[in-house]
Amino acid sequence: MGRLTPLFLISTIVLAFSYSRADEDHDKAYQLLRSGEVLPLEEILKISSKHVQGKILEVELEQEDKQLIYELEILDNKGIVWELKVDAKTGTLIRKDQD
Repeated sequence: MGRLTPLFLISTIVLAFSYSRADEDHDKAYQLLRSGEVLPLEEILKISSKHVQGKILEVELEQEDKQLIYELEILDNKGIVWELKVDAKTGTLIRKDQD
């Protein structure tokens, strides 16, 4: 996978982060990234590739209870779609399921 630009990474986080207004989304995602509350998407993608290799279909940054989670959908080489949930702060794999 090629290098992803910081603008792409922030845009991806912003698009997936679920808040009511777009301006708040951007500001919140940017603050979380700058404060170290979430890892950069590029790092999360490297971590996820250790568990499932394939094409990234979707990435969302969500808050579940009080924990920030990256949720990834990945299409593997056999055509199986996997859903991974990764702790956004630590990069720890929380769950890996076939979708």
